[in-house]
Amino acid sequence: MGTDSPSPSTAPVAGLGAKGAARAVAQHHQAVVGFLLGFFLVLLLYTTVSSQFGSQNAIGVLQSTSTSPAVRTGQNAMTPTSPSPKPNDVKKGDHIKEDNKEQQSNTPNKMEEDRTQHGINGIEKENQTEAKLDDEKVKNPEGGQAAVNDARSDRMEEEDLIRQEIDQGSMIKNDTNIGQVTPRKPICDLSDPRYDICEISGDARALGANRTVLYLPPAGERGADSQEWSIRDQSRKYLEFVGNVTVRSLNASQAAAAPACTSRHAVPAVVFAMNGLTSNPWHDFSDVLIPLFLTTRALDGEVQFLVSDLQPWFVDKYRLILRNLSRHDVVDFNRDGGVRCYPRVTVGLRSHRDLGIDPARAPRNYTLLDFQLYVREIYGLPPPGIDVPYKEQQQRTMPRLMLINRGRTRKFVNFPEIVAAARDAGFEVVPVEPRRDLGVEELARAVDSCDVLMGAHGAGLTNFFFLRSNAVMLQVVPWGHMEHSCMVFYGGPAREMRLRDVEYSIAAVESTLYDKYGEDSPVISDPESIHRQGWQFGMRYYWIEQDIRLNVTRFAPTLHQVLQMLKE
Repeated sequence: MGTDSPSPSTAPVAGLGAKGAARAVAQHHQAVVGFLLGFFLVLLLYTTVSSQFGSQNAIGVLQSTSTSPAVRTGQNAMTPTSPSPKPNDVKKGDHIKEDNKEQQSNTPNKMEEDRTQHGINGIEKENQTEAKLDDEKVKNPEGGQAAVNDARSDRMEEEDLIRQEIDQGSMIKNDTNIGQVTPRKPICDLSDPRYDICEISGDARALGANRTVLYLPPAGERGADSQEWSIRDQSRKYLEFVGNVTVRSLNASQAAAAPACTSRHAVPAVVFAMNGLTSNPWHDFSDVLIPLFLTTRALDGEVQFLVSDLQPWFVDKYRLILRNLSRHDVVDFNRDGGVRCYPRVTVGLRSHRDLGIDPARAPRNYTLLDFQLYVREIYGLPPPGIDVPYKEQQQRTMPRLMLINRGRTRKFVNFPEIVAAARDAGFEVVPVEPRRDLGVEELARAVDSCDVLMGAHGAGLTNFFFLRSNAVMLQVVPWGHMEHSCMVFYGGPAREMRLRDVEYSIAAVESTLYDKYGEDSPVISDPESIHRQGWQFGMRYYWIEQDIRLNVTRFAPTLHQVLQMLKE
């Protein structure tokens, strides 16, 4: 009865179910299409709005940085004022200073670029965050609005932080360029192993009685801090015999109380010492005259010398050189009670090496040959191109040899015998025993008239500055492995000046040390063991205690070699 016939209540439901399923599918399809269309519209709207927002913010950041008053102020503040130097006064250090100024002036622009880039990166990050939140809003309509509100709050906070950073950066630049002092190149350079030097350009005031030089920076460059250096104002920074000169850069309060000028000078000044190891001709030239030439020759005489520890004998002996390097009076700096004001002051002397010049480091690429020709010109000696007297003067039948005998150490104990041997070899001999009171002018003319300058390693050979090109310096090398020192101190410089260098190394028996200590003493048998004990031991035996008894028979071939060189 009842199982095969449909129930009144279930039959209609089955019919309606088919229609409802179809309607449900249609509605679902419309929902999907609507969702996709809505998502596309939201995405399009988001892209348009975010691009406009990002462009406006990026432009706003760029405009705020490019028109910031702090940048304009900084550029003006980074342009220091200084007196225009003469062409001869311009040095490599000045070019370095200009490069530093240019680099400093570009620093604010670099800071603004960094901040601008940071702002753009922040906006890009912000756009990425909004895109993620829009996706979340589509997926979760109820929680999406809260997330968007939070994101907008975070975005506003980040914008505020960016604006604060930019504003603070502008304040920092204003404080740096207006309230603070632009860093300056240090006045003193203590980096060279041989010498210290200080160079002041601007308001420089020399107080000789205090051995002090003051620098007053321009008013806009005076800070709260001062700087001070104390250096030996000669070419040997570790020489204990030379006193110190103080160089002080004043701060704002000190500059206001600085001593007033008692005299003003239009030329620069150089402060240097004449004492130390001077009175030895080698040290006179190596420690003072060559460094003074390096430091001042490019100024063509327009410089004044402020000499600490002035030595009257030095001024008198080398007056022609000093007068040519400076057309102005030499000032005894230690006794000068005034306040001398100069546009530029150099404290100390440059030096490259012992009795030498490095052209790569010298103004105008000076060489030791330039110095020699300069000295020869000062003393009125023949110019370059004039040959040695033996070839230049036809009446000469024999080359002339100046034989220098030292007075105390490393002297020739058989000096008359050596004079006779040189004459027998075919030389006209001019024997000389240099004295401190011997005038340089007289000695210079005598050396210039000779073809050969001969002597034991020592200060007397410094007169090779007065030899002509192609003349011969004949150096007798004492016992004690002194060949290297002889080459460094005289042989090398002689060749730089186009002189011919000949060296004769004595045998052990030609040294008076052989008689004093015997052949088995390390002083004779092992000189290197003496040198290894320290320079003072080598100095004691081989420089101070030693004299020379030249074996004229052994020495004869060397004289013949020199004679042949002059005849070639």
